[in-house]
Amino acid sequence: MGVQEPLLRIEHVGKEYFGNRVLSDVSFSLNAGEVMGFVGENGAGKSTLMNILFGMPVIQQTGGFEGKILLEGEEVHFASPFDALDAGIGMVHQEFSLIPGFSAAENILLNRESTKYNLLVEVFDQRLKTLDRPVMKARAEKAISTLGVEIDSDTLCTEMPVGHKQFTEIAREIDRTKTRLLVLDEPTAVLTESEAQILIAALRKLASQGIAIIFISHRLQEIIDLCDKIVVLRDGHVIQEARTCETNVRQIANWMVGRKMEEGAAHEVASRSFGEPVLEVENLWVDMPGETVRDVSFQVRKGEIFGFGGLAGQGKLGIANGIMGLYPAGGHAALRGQKVVLNAPQKSLEMGMAFVSEDRRGVGLLLEEGIDWNIVFTAMQIQEKFIKKLAGGLVKWRDDSAIEACAKEYIQALEIRCTGPQQRAIELSGGNQQKVCLAKAFAVRPEVLFVSEPTRGIDVGAKKLVLDTLRRYNEEYGTTIVMTSSELEELRAICDRIAIVDEGRISGTLPATAPAEEFGLLMMGQVDVDAERVKACE
Repeated sequence: MGVQEPLLRIEHVGKEYFGNRVLSDVSFSLNAGEVMGFVGENGAGKSTLMNILFGMPVIQQTGGFEGKILLEGEEVHFASPFDALDAGIGMVHQEFSLIPGFSAAENILLNRESTKYNLLVEVFDQRLKTLDRPVMKARAEKAISTLGVEIDSDTLCTEMPVGHKQFTEIAREIDRTKTRLLVLDEPTAVLTESEAQILIAALRKLASQGIAIIFISHRLQEIIDLCDKIVVLRDGHVIQEARTCETNVRQIANWMVGRKMEEGAAHEVASRSFGEPVLEVENLWVDMPGETVRDVSFQVRKGEIFGFGGLAGQGKLGIANGIMGLYPAGGHAALRGQKVVLNAPQKSLEMGMAFVSEDRRGVGLLLEEGIDWNIVFTAMQIQEKFIKKLAGGLVKWRDDSAIEACAKEYIQALEIRCTGPQQRAIELSGGNQQKVCLAKAFAVRPEVLFVSEPTRGIDVGAKKLVLDTLRRYNEEYGTTIVMTSSELEELRAICDRIAIVDEGRISGTLPATAPAEEFGLLMMGQVDVDAERVKACE
């Protein structure tokens, strides 16, 4: 008797976006009725691989991909998601794709509605068939009951709680008669613990019927509870493939984040000493869409480099945005013991804080202006630097020579590749735009500098230069830096302490020298790390 052909085989798949390699030689297989956990840090390449598998247009629009996808031994080429659906692949994305004004039944059966004959068909052909609503209701309720939840099929999507919307999305894929492979991207992220358990039970039931499942989640205990095997992706490579019965949460976390730091990248913190707390935050909440902060408290000491890490959407980006007044915030913050007025960006700047936003094009830069104007604008506006005055300030004008000198200094120091200080910011590469954002912050000589995702979207060489520059300004000028990044190793290379944010709260704070797997556990919502080490860091 021959070996059964796997339902899905991914062979040597690779993908580049505009010269940036995000997947390299990825291979694995999945059998019918098998549940595979697919895990990795943000940016590991999980979403790109699923986009390839599901035939998403962005893949073809950016040059296609390398390697092969085989279903039951036959190579497939999906030009669109419709081809993937026809082949029996269903996918539930992180973002809901429901129509708000439609009922649960209408969303579940969209484009696959049950219809019935009427006399108009004889004149106007099949397009004038009418909806067979009783049959549609029965089909929708069958799909919902398979999930083991109670949802009224007539309920409008706009009236549903978030959890019910997620179950409706999944029910839509279950109703497809052809479905033989189901991909779920973070399906439990919006579910309560009890709802997540209901979903896991439903997925086991589907798997027993022969449907293969790829389950993407950062909740590692769910991976252990549900999946038969696990594939770990890191920096676009498959790092590990293992049976879940032969591993545990700590081991998986170590595979995800436990790479060795590059030689010379480790940041020696033992000899560093710091002053009194310069920034104190208590019970901070921030209403930033997609990055909600619920209750965060921390202290940063003078001269320290303090890091915020965690998975996407958990709230780490909201902290700096809230303190600097870009999104509605509440709670208490103090700089040098003085109250920070929240929801007032100018007052935060006047107190001696600066912010390099993760959104450099939307918030950080005046894209149509020159590099020189971008660098000096905030310092000129808030501190009246680069301005000449006469008659006690009654007459003011720009000091163009000082502006040019400042711009040239930062262009040289940060190695900004440009034609000169007057070149428009919009004409620069992403990495050079990021350097201009840093130069703008350095020009105000802040006491506390918030930096969010300082190396997002830039090449390795530029990343090193940006991190080295932050460290140099911290050491030479005593600038206290609060850095937020999705890359744990980046934080470990430069920070003294790192706080991990999970579900809008700090799950733990550790020294940068702590083992990578301990940070990984905190990211996954696990708290069984060294309690004494965490306590000592807070």
